[in-house]
Amino acid sequence: MLNLDCVDPPQELLKTEARYNSNKRQVMQKPQCHGDVQLRNRVTGDSNQRTSSGTQIQHRTTVQRSKSSSPTSSPQSAGKLHPRPSDKLNPKTINPFGEQSRAPSAFAAIYSKGGIPCRLVHGSVKHRLQWECPPDNLPFDPLLITLAEGLRETRHPYTFVSKEGFRELLLVQGAPEKAVPLLPRLIPVLKAALVHLDDEVFERGLNALVQLSVVVGPSLNDHLKHLLTSLSKRLRDKKFKEPISSALQKLEQHGGSGSLTIIKSKIPTYCSICC
Repeated sequence: MLNLDCVDPPQELLKTEARYNSNKRQVMQKPQCHGDVQLRNRVTGDSNQRTSSGTQIQHRTTVQRSKSSSPTSSPQSAGKLHPRPSDKLNPKTINPFGEQSRAPSAFAAIYSKGGIPCRLVHGSVKHRLQWECPPDNLPFDPLLITLAEGLRETRHPYTFVSKEGFRELLLVQGAPEKAVPLLPRLIPVLKAALVHLDDEVFERGLNALVQLSVVVGPSLNDHLKHLLTSLSKRLRDKKFKEPISSALQKLEQHGGSGSLTIIKSKIPTYCSICC
């Protein structure tokens, strides 16, 4: 009788079993490899995401810094772009509560310390000056020169105080005797106003020159040539041609024939009032 236990298994059965074991190993290895790939992808993705987030945060911080340092986003520039309604009433008025960007001028410092014996009185129609004592009793030296220096101011109330104070001081009794000795010091100050780039400063200087000529008369002729060069340059501007021509005629009127010769030497195109 044949013992089947001793018979070798068929060759085909061994191949089938080997193929089964091979497939089983492959099936067991695939989840492990897939899990490793998923884990690796997850770690790589997290790293890329962190890198992208860091780049976005850095870009956002850079944009915020640039905005904060940009001059257009500052409160001062915003105020310039959108002026307050009160600025339209008097755009050059000093803001007493604001921080001044520059040191006060000599005239402003003297006025704030009470060195000018008058104060501005605001009226409903126009302003006026209130003197602490009658202007007739005030010495011209150095008050008249200080007021002339204030003609170069560009802010209220200094513009009005200097212009009106200069005019009223020259109207007092005995003004010619007080003003003539000060001409060597007054002329350079008036010249500084006449060469100023601000048109309003130039107009105030021109009016002050005419007011001075009315008071001192021919005494101004010796200093006139120092001022005519500035007037000659401004004559090229059409808007100043008429006021300068009128001022020159008044200088000739109060300075006499001697002033006409000086004016003609500096401004040959000047038309005399005698023509």
